[in-house]
Amino acid sequence: MRLDGKVAIVTGAGSGIGKASVDLFRSEGATVVGADLKGADVECDAGDEAQVKALVDRTVAEHGRLDIMFANAGVSGGFDGIFDQDAAAWAEILRINLIGPFLAIKYAAPAMKASGGGSILATASVAGLRAGAGGPAYSASKAGSSIS
Repeated sequence: MRLDGKVAIVTGAGSGIGKASVDLFRSEGATVVGADLKGADVECDAGDEAQVKALVDRTVAEHGRLDIMFANAGVSGGFDGIFDQDAAAWAEILRINLIGPFLAIKYAAPAMKASGGGSILATASVAGLRAGAGGPAYSASKAGSSIS
């Protein structure tokens, strides 16, 4: 199995791509900590710095290392036009979709370095590349996170 002996964290693991990734990584031999607000191994808000740090710290303490961080958590925010959204809605989408991957990198990278390296993945979207593929806030968040 390709991931034997590897330890992974997947955010947004309660459904969709995250849940499928947890299943795939486990089928390939990895020990996986799935994290989400609900429906996963560990409850974690991927856009909250203290919770992401605690997630990485707990994973390393319980499993001895971290080899893979998949920053997958995200929200769409809908397709409301720019004039129909308020700053609070934008801030929440950016907090999860843009700050979330930053936090994953910030806390996972040192843990991986300490154990000899690893891989960091983040879910991208065509909405970060072209207009009309997502709502304005979602597109802005995905464009920003593609350069993390």
